[in-house]
Amino acid sequence: MTGATGLLGSWVVPELVRRGAEVVALVRDGAPRSILARDGWLDRIVTVRGSLSDDGLLRRAFAEYGIETAFHLGAQTLVGVAKVDPVGTLEANVRGTWLLLEAARQAGVKQVLVASSDKAYGDSANLPYFEDHPLQGRFPYDVSKSCTDLITTMYARTFGLCACIVRCGNLFGGGDLNFSRLIPGVIRATVRNEPFLIRSDGKFVRDFLYVEDAADAYLALAEKMAADPSLAGEAFNFGLELRPTMLELTEKVLGMMGRSDLRPVVQNIASAEIREQYLDAGKARARLGWKPRHGMDEGLKRTIDWYRRFLAEEAS
Repeated sequence: MTGATGLLGSWVVPELVRRGAEVVALVRDGAPRSILARDGWLDRIVTVRGSLSDDGLLRRAFAEYGIETAFHLGAQTLVGVAKVDPVGTLEANVRGTWLLLEAARQAGVKQVLVASSDKAYGDSANLPYFEDHPLQGRFPYDVSKSCTDLITTMYARTFGLCACIVRCGNLFGGGDLNFSRLIPGVIRATVRNEPFLIRSDGKFVRDFLYVEDAADAYLALAEKMAADPSLAGEAFNFGLELRPTMLELTEKVLGMMGRSDLRPVVQNIASAEIREQYLDAGKARARLGWKPRHGMDEGLKRTIDWYRRFLAEEAS
């Protein structure tokens, strides 16, 4: 697994371990605040120290540990960072993907799941997104994910690599320490008795998915791929299929935390971002039998509880 210490990886790894898998994680940076480090999961898996840019290391790790399934979750995931450093984002998300897939191909890995995003579809007047929607990213992060998907499809169709693409809505849940993102940012600001700053005009629309439901999605797809290699090259959408605006979601979190009086500040300074994005997850329901177990309200409740504990520990 790449990206094991990130938000999604921190929930997928424990579930894999609980199911008896032997997990090998490529870890670039120390992440002492990650769930994997805080809760002792790193002591129960093999860690390979290095970067996605080291193709020799990737080939060695696949061969040495006899990897059967690869979860490629590693990426530069922040839209704002992509605007500041587009080259670094393309290096991580595009080159990192082809190096990972090439190493997997050479090692004969049985299945590869590649983390993409609804951002890969780009801006469109035809919503919701279906999996056969054109990939037409225009902004740096979106382009990096469009390219990721095209490269993955190339390896599946040309070289027979059993690789599938996972496109999730915006993930949220405990363990996301990128407080520039809306949900962890609102929670932390509210705990600190501060108004949350919304960079956009508050009317941007996004689809969301609670992280435990996303982990279920990846594992369901991995099991289906193992049973049916003909899925190679397929993409799957996963989301709650909701359409909240950023302001509506902020107000929902404030209400759940009992602080509706703490009004957000709408800055309206966002640029180079898509205004409306939401997914259709019908294919995942029909082909994989997947559906979210938690939904928005239950996911938010679990998320708020996690951050209240985490922030209290950090302050003590």
